[in-house]
Amino acid sequence: MTKNLTVGNPALLIVSFTIPLLIGNLFQQFYSMADTFIVGRTIGVAALAAVGCTGSLAFLFLGFVLGFTSGTSIITAQRFGAGDDGGVRRSFAVSIVLSIIMAVVLTTISVIFTGSILRLLRTPEEIFNGAYLYIIIIFWGTAVLVMFNLLSNVMRAVGDSRTPLLVLVVACLINIVLDYVFILVFHTGVEGAAYATVIAQFLSGLLCVLVIVKKMPVLRIRREDWKIDRADMAEHIRVALPMGFQMSIIAIGTVVLQFALNRLGTTAVAAFAAAQKIDMVATMPMASFGVTMATFTAQNYGARKFDRIRAGVVQSSVISGVFSILIGALFFLIGNHLAAIFVGTDLLAVRLAHIYLKINGASYIMLALLFIFRNTLQGLGDSLIPTVAGIMELVMRTLAAIILPAFFGFAGACFAGPLAWLGACVPLSIAFGLTMKKLLRKSMADKKLLSVQQREYS
Repeated sequence: MTKNLTVGNPALLIVSFTIPLLIGNLFQQFYSMADTFIVGRTIGVAALAAVGCTGSLAFLFLGFVLGFTSGTSIITAQRFGAGDDGGVRRSFAVSIVLSIIMAVVLTTISVIFTGSILRLLRTPEEIFNGAYLYIIIIFWGTAVLVMFNLLSNVMRAVGDSRTPLLVLVVACLINIVLDYVFILVFHTGVEGAAYATVIAQFLSGLLCVLVIVKKMPVLRIRREDWKIDRADMAEHIRVALPMGFQMSIIAIGTVVLQFALNRLGTTAVAAFAAAQKIDMVATMPMASFGVTMATFTAQNYGARKFDRIRAGVVQSSVISGVFSILIGALFFLIGNHLAAIFVGTDLLAVRLAHIYLKINGASYIMLALLFIFRNTLQGLGDSLIPTVAGIMELVMRTLAAIILPAFFGFAGACFAGPLAWLGACVPLSIAFGLTMKKLLRKSMADKKLLSVQQREYS
């Protein structure tokens, strides 16, 4: 079930790895989309706004989980690419220990400060209770999210992108069924949507454990693999911690943006929440190519196949870039119809959501390159520049959220995303260009060394 990405045609490998990853990511988004759709259609726009306004706060904490577990899997992928099976198992063991610590810390902090942060964001009073009840349940389930993301990332690190997909399909279907059961049968309101999400993610984590135990011997940790030394811990923390903070830094910008949106009223919040769900699905292919490049780069870096990294970057950039242009054009044509799926007959909410989709869709080519550049650098173990890019995102998104809505209203808030992408692309592009030159020099040096060794042998 594992796959070696260091041999074969780079483009074909990248696409074949990305397709299951993309479908899996889409199903993962369906967790929150199911909540949004069912809540909006069965309870109302106010309940939709209550769930939607928690997205930035959830990303602040849970985004750290995504970044951190992705970071630990980079080390796993590098060792897998180098053919070091013992190193792969030790990396998995280190990742488990670090993830348990992270889950305890994040759960404690998020549960304690959720109410205060929602107040600080000036969450409208009419949706405050619903927002609090929904997000506090999600935060109590932080350990479940950590478990699933850790296991799915480590499986992808050894080349298996299909198993996480199959697990997510099952879990998503369970989530949808439970949403209807909790909301329509037990009348639990927005809390039911949160319970459904946590339960579905827990089941997906258990399925991942079963697959690893039965089908993936390279990840079956032995007793001696738990003898973790400081060097191993430091290596994983060096990559994972900055990646976690990078996601949280980006999330701070979205929290500031949510503050600006809350001041525009419930309809604006609901429209933005609905448009964000569509936007998340649309950007999944671009994000999936980025995640693929992290694994592809890490494995080939471990195998010292630097030419393949450069070829993979070019090919994935072309494919993802073409898609970004097509989906942006689609939003201009039918974005209003897509928005109506979530907000129903509220014409103002539909119009505002369409504005968001057009502004963001026009900038997707920039986002596609951002994902490729950032994940490639992370696959090489470079966590500094992506963190700098995250800070640039924070600065640009924050400035846009504070300044633009005062002059342009809802449309001004929508420009926060594209401006943040622009800010991140500047340091990433510079660092990426310099890194590609370094890889070229390393490749030439390896070829010269091999040539010398061949002459000496002959």
